[in-house]
Amino acid sequence: MIFDDPKTYAKEHGLPVLMLIDWQTGFRDLDYWGPRNNPVAESNAEKLLSFWRQQGGRIIHVRHDSTTPASPLFPGKDSHAFEAFATPQADEAVYGKNVNSAFIATTLEDDLRAAGHTRLVMSGISTDHCVNTTTRMAGNLGFDVTLVADACFCFDRIHPDGRIIPAQMVHDVHLAALSGEFAKIASTDAVIKQHS
Repeated sequence: MIFDDPKTYAKEHGLPVLMLIDWQTGFRDLDYWGPRNNPVAESNAEKLLSFWRQQGGRIIHVRHDSTTPASPLFPGKDSHAFEAFATPQADEAVYGKNVNSAFIATTLEDDLRAAGHTRLVMSGISTDHCVNTTTRMAGNLGFDVTLVADACFCFDRIHPDGRIIPAQMVHDVHLAALSGEFAKIASTDAVIKQHS
């Protein structure tokens, strides 16, 4: 069990679980990933994390363990580490994954259900890959998901015909596709206000 006294916690606290997805230093390498959007994503994710910690909320950190040796997220590299602001504390669960979804080949779903948690607030990198896939799967599994739009970012993508699709467009399109069917889309300030 990843949570202390989970049944008592679920009854006594109104906060959803905060899930931080792949806040790792390797994503700073824009030579590898390409241009990105939303330069305030880190500060917003830090705001969410600080608020959850102050409120005694449950926090999950997801880490990408790449199977590609050239990737900045390959285990053993310094760039595989969490960002300083997102370094897990002793009572915060950590799940490693090597695919896009945090629910594949992990005990995340079982642990959440065993603890009685049905609501998730998500922030992370990148909007169109691991955040998107984890959000979609959480929605399909029946979790009530809020995705914090301004606490996520992504990178430019190259269309098969060679066109470059700007990161902000990629971000916006994926949020639009997730909205309603898979998750509620909200801002950092709105989420904090809702749970204050």
